[in-house]
Amino acid sequence: MTEKLGVMVCGHGSRDENAVTEFARVAEGLKVLMPDYPVDYGYLEFATPIIRTGLDNLREQGVTRVLAVPGMLFAAGHAKNDIPSVLNTYAAQHEGFTIDYGKELGIDPRMIAAAGARVREALDKAGDDVPLHETMLVVVGRGASDPDANSNVAKIMRMLWEGLGFGWGETAYSGVTFPLVEPGLEHAAKLGYRRIVVFPYFLFTGVLVKRIYDYTDKVAARHPEIEFIKAGYLNNQPLVIETFKERVEQILTGENKMNCGMCKYREQVLGFEAEVGLPQESHHHHVEGIGTGDAGAHDHAHDHGHSHDHGHSHDHGHSHSHGHHPYPHADHPLGPVSMRTEESKT
Repeated sequence: MTEKLGVMVCGHGSRDENAVTEFARVAEGLKVLMPDYPVDYGYLEFATPIIRTGLDNLREQGVTRVLAVPGMLFAAGHAKNDIPSVLNTYAAQHEGFTIDYGKELGIDPRMIAAAGARVREALDKAGDDVPLHETMLVVVGRGASDPDANSNVAKIMRMLWEGLGFGWGETAYSGVTFPLVEPGLEHAAKLGYRRIVVFPYFLFTGVLVKRIYDYTDKVAARHPEIEFIKAGYLNNQPLVIETFKERVEQILTGENKMNCGMCKYREQVLGFEAEVGLPQESHHHHVEGIGTGDAGAHDHAHDHGHSHDHGHSHDHGHSHSHGHHPYPHADHPLGPVSMRTEESKT
């Protein structure tokens, strides 16, 4: 039997319809760059199509081997556990159907160049009346309970800081870890720079990007002496789509392994020693396909009271742990606890 290859892009999903639309556009862009392969996509949660649906579509087109890549910047719990679990389960249920899993976008010269392009666009729009050495860069990552993923955001920030020639650079996060956006920007405001560029290192829009911009406005209002500039997120910047293409091709060349040298599931990383060897499983089956465009979105309407790799609130009212290991710094005063509203603290 002749092997037929197909490509699958696996996303997290969002309740924000714009984010879902933007993800779909990236998948469409990948189709243009890889015309020889059927390309489909799906989400872990909060949006449709779910990953299984995308795999069904490929199988119906005669695909026997899928080259699957995580539609994510860095490898934390979703890329390392949740998506592989869904893919492995599907493959086990369909005899003769193979799924090979690639690595995340990660630290890559093209991704840094794409980020640099977004930052430059913001600077060009703001004008050149403030020199770069009097301008500070704050890169905001999603935030995870995986320190390896968090450290990658700091590396992206350093590469942009040094590459573009900013006067200073700092890293903040939208959730789960610390420092969060507001305390991070308040700290930045104390350093005496005339201009601060806030760059969300995110692939797509959504509630977290909107919160980052809202917190930027909030801190800017308290510091009128500083010009705050909000840079755009990555979205479908051409170099991002090129990186996705390479991640797919690397599966075929055998270069597709994630960098697990500092993975908390494999090594005893400082502060996360208890998580070595945790089982690989997905905890998103209960929210597959629930979210945008779902009128019942939901009876399940919820706000998880726990912190984990999502780096965002799921708004789950019921309390279940999903098996995620507790983040050791969940109560850090500059971290997750600082984002709780007064109402949620009671």
